[in-house]
Parts: sequence; C-alpha cells; structure tokens
Amino acid sequence: CRTLLTRSVLSLQEVGPTMVGDEHSDPSLMSFLGATKRNMLGNHFWEYYVNDAPRIVLNKLESCGYRVVSMTGVGQTLVWCLHKE
Repeated sequence: CRTLLTRSVLSLQEVGPTMVGDEHSDPSLMSFLGATKRNMLGNHFWEYYVNDAPRIVLNKLESCGYRVVSMTGVGQTLVWCLHKE
C-alpha cells in the first residue's frame, strides 16, 4: 500500500499553494506534480508544495492511479488521504 497526504489551508475554489508531501515523499511523484521542497522557519522538517489549487493536484494524482479514501477539515486546513494500489 502506498498513501499520500495532500493538505491545503485553502478551499477547493481557492488558488494554491497546496502542500503535497513531506521530506520522505517519492521524488518522482513530487517532480510530476511540479512540487518545490521547502523548510519553513521554525520547522525541523521539509515539505513539498505546489502553487496549484487542490482540485488541480487531486486531478493530477487521479491520472496516476491515486484515489481519495478520506477527507477531513482541521480548522481552516483541509486534509485528503489518497491511496494507490
């Protein structure tokens, strides 16, 4: 099983950025998404993000075989959990 967590502080109608992975994410998938790796001041970890809206990212992931298995909101953050067979 391979899972990917995609999260965004913006709603589906908004523009990015959309967080698409952490420092352990598949580099080839991050490249496919056009993601940039960054470290936010004060964090001790790296994360990948894209400037695309979440709906664009979800469409790209669906085209590579991922499907949404759950979604939740945490404050103003939306979190999607995706799975690929």
